[in-house]
Amino acid sequence: MRYPYKIVADSSANISTLSRVEFASAPLHILVGDQEFVDVPSTDLTAMQAALDAHNGPSSTTCPNPGTWKAAFGDAETIFCVTLTSKLSGTYDTANIAKQMYEKEHPGRKVYVYDTLSTGPEMVLLIEKIREMILAGASAEEIDRAAHNYMHHTHLLFSLASIDNLAKNGRMNRVVAKGISLLGIRVVGTANEVGALEMLDKCRGDQRAIICMIEHMKKRGYSGGRVIIAHNGNQPAAEALRKQIKKAFGAVRCDIHPTRGLCSYYAEPQSLLLGFES
Repeated sequence: MRYPYKIVADSSANISTLSRVEFASAPLHILVGDQEFVDVPSTDLTAMQAALDAHNGPSSTTCPNPGTWKAAFGDAETIFCVTLTSKLSGTYDTANIAKQMYEKEHPGRKVYVYDTLSTGPEMVLLIEKIREMILAGASAEEIDRAAHNYMHHTHLLFSLASIDNLAKNGRMNRVVAKGISLLGIRVVGTANEVGALEMLDKCRGDQRAIICMIEHMKKRGYSGGRVIIAHNGNQPAAEALRKQIKKAFGAVRCDIHPTRGLCSYYAEPQSLLLGFES
């Protein structure tokens, strides 16, 4: 069936379905030694984490190839493709290759590709914005302009309970990483303006990390817009964060959902991701 509009995102958005608008997810892959985990809803995250814990060497991820993107595009006249930050992955590049192939094979059709410079819940904010405009009857050009503008007004914060994977891949000191895990330290950070992960603070425990995240929300101009929280096996902390956001800013719409494979790889167990509008 041919659709007038479709939204496609890579699996780091942590969603596989979207109501009222046609949607598809293109999976990334997580490589741990000789094991490969495809980031789909059925992925056994417990087994993936056990493999990561048992593996002392570096691990890696691979992005969807152009063929995977094209399969996700399906049969749509206009496609809005939302990708993980190009600073962490080649997803944006392969999506653009797929765009060129798709548009060449289907003259008159259009694929818009967005490098969100982020991941997880901040990607979902953009996806929801695009859906909102599709349902409002906006033209493709209007949606594209609004999407680019909207990305200047969304943010990502994270609280990492462990940085072991980063250390194993040479991005962090292994001794420091071990100390963070043993002492219950949370590393609070953000996706900065160029899409790189930037560390902001170190806090002892979830409660202090939540306070820190709310202070950083204020610094970024948050005053009551849309909020999405993703967590890796830490529903209590996610609920506590939502409660403190509502206490600080009033009755705001704030949804919670679990991370999938790619975000669970970077945001290890007990970690939080927070996307919000300013």
